[in-house]
Amino acid sequence: MKTAQNQQQTAPGTFTAFARFVLCGGGVGLASSFAVAGLASWIPWVLANAFVTAVSTLLATELHARFTFGAGGRATWRQHAQSAGSAAAAYAVTCVAMLVLQQLVTSPGAVLEQVVYLTASALAGVARFVVLRLVVFARSRSQAAATAPARPVHTAVARASAPADPAALCPAA
Repeated sequence: MKTAQNQQQTAPGTFTAFARFVLCGGGVGLASSFAVAGLASWIPWVLANAFVTAVSTLLATELHARFTFGAGGRATWRQHAQSAGSAAAAYAVTCVAMLVLQQLVTSPGAVLEQVVYLTASALAGVARFVVLRLVVFARSRSQAAATAPARPVHTAVARASAPADPAALCPAA
């Protein structure tokens, strides 16, 4: 039987967490792109994209809670909501970047569009990582640390040796 202490995970370092974030987010993103394309053959693309975005955000949040940030279990509804908010903000950043490109360049080529979109996605992804690490999943780590049993602190105490002679211990003796 697993105890709560065994189920708790230590929070990974920043580099490890970022690598896991890219792996999980990239994997979910890649699968989502195929899912949208497949689903769009049955329903309108806008609905397919909305559905896949919602499902992929839920899946990615669970992966981030369990694997990326070491929260030690399932994501809470609050974490799902905060993660969805950060995903919506990232979506807005990529949309704004593409709108700005359309305003600055009359007819951008596919390569320029991809460079702008991927750059905006990368910047939004880094910002999203920071938000998820410092805000969304930070409470889980602090709560886990607060509920972890305290380890005893062992200190070395230097003691002066006491004289063995009773007269030296008490001059009145």
